[in-house]
Amino acid sequence: MTMRALILSLALAAVALPAAAVQPDEVLADPALEERARELSKGLRCLVCRNESIDESNAELARDLRILVRERLVAGDSDEEVIRYLVDRYGEFVLLKPTLTGSNLVLWIAGPAMLLLAGGIAAIYLRSRRRAEEPDVDSLSDEERRRLDEILAD
Repeated sequence: MTMRALILSLALAAVALPAAAVQPDEVLADPALEERARELSKGLRCLVCRNESIDESNAELARDLRILVRERLVAGDSDEEVIRYLVDRYGEFVLLKPTLTGSNLVLWIAGPAMLLLAGGIAAIYLRSRRRAEEPDVDSLSDEERRRLDEILAD
């Protein structure tokens, strides 16, 4: 096998791997419903693999979720109803792109807010350190200066 053929076969395998997760027995007969199922599956997280969509994952739970999505579509649910059903059942973690509402909004805002707060506190601290008066080095009394001279003379 030549190097060119090896590279071509590896490239084709890499492109075909995500599509291999959907088994032939899962595919719906109606192409429109199957397309909707594929689009929905791309936005749903595999709860086992964490950062893969259920469309790309070979995990058993991902397969169960793909079948569940297809069952809901065949039953006549809209895309939003399917997503709502899965979120109600598994929580927002099932979404690869969580919504920016409620507690998620707090999480999205907390990071940048804490960074700004820390930067503000650091700026105030540095400004106060710069304005602090330096102690007067020549503030020794005559008695202290005489005693220091005696100590240094010894």
